[in-house]
Amino acid sequence: MKSPRKGGEVSQDPPPYHVLHKLPPGDSPYVRAKHVQLVEKDPEAAIVLFWKAINAGDRVDSALKDMAIVMKQQDRAEEAIEAIMSFRDRCSKQAQESLDNVLIDLYKKCGRMEEQIELLKQKLRMIYQGEAFNGKLTKTARSHGRKFQVTIKQETSRILGNLGWAYMQQGNHVAAEVVYHKAQIIDPDANKACNLCLCLIRQARYAEARSVLDEVLQGKLSGSSEDKSKKRAAELLQELKQCQHIVLSSNNSLGLNIEDAFLEGLDLLVKHWTPLRSRRLPIFEEISPYRDQLAC
Repeated sequence: MKSPRKGGEVSQDPPPYHVLHKLPPGDSPYVRAKHVQLVEKDPEAAIVLFWKAINAGDRVDSALKDMAIVMKQQDRAEEAIEAIMSFRDRCSKQAQESLDNVLIDLYKKCGRMEEQIELLKQKLRMIYQGEAFNGKLTKTARSHGRKFQVTIKQETSRILGNLGWAYMQQGNHVAAEVVYHKAQIIDPDANKACNLCLCLIRQARYAEARSVLDEVLQGKLSGSSEDKSKKRAAELLQELKQCQHIVLSSNNSLGLNIEDAFLEGLDLLVKHWTPLRSRRLPIFEEISPYRDQLAC
């Protein structure tokens, strides 16, 4: 609302308090918890108030998610996992996907790779069956207070990238390579290319690794121009040069050849995935030659 000033000038009234501090309106347990979190910046007190909001049934979807995020920031990730698993049944169906995303980050922080991998596979199944995004091709996401649109194509590539990272943490570079290849087919970018390059280096496949890295060095992929990508590409290039001067043992001494290892990687990807025969979103038609690897 505008108010007159001296000299006939018109000034803009300041926004309401809750808008200024990005708080929900009202005075409820959840609103008080958000005030303590965002304005008073007391995370431990905010966690207590989020608990009260959950127990009072006040905006449980948001309270549980926000509490878990604050717990993670306070290095209480294991507690956050337990809270989500114990109280997610009080949340709406629409909130489950968001809670899964928080769980994936929590599993990652705690080093619980098997659970992270299983949840990522579950999300891929949902996309394949057309259940993700409530059957739509896009959804509205939020990051740092900003809203933006995410396509099912981008989400699939993001999940595959996370799955590849999880396999890398397990030292399973063959399975990670398969996943990163599919992610790059769907929505290529510099970060996943660098990870794919590292997978190939770890398998002593230096020529292929250099070919993948060259796409980043030559600026052909999204994100190649970012300082972080340039720095990582330079580090990988240096590692490649060092590795190429090392005399490696033959594949036979490892007990595996590349084909055997590749097949074992595929087995890991499909071991717990039952092939499904349901409708597929168009994105999966683009990667149909890799359907069995996706195990959807």
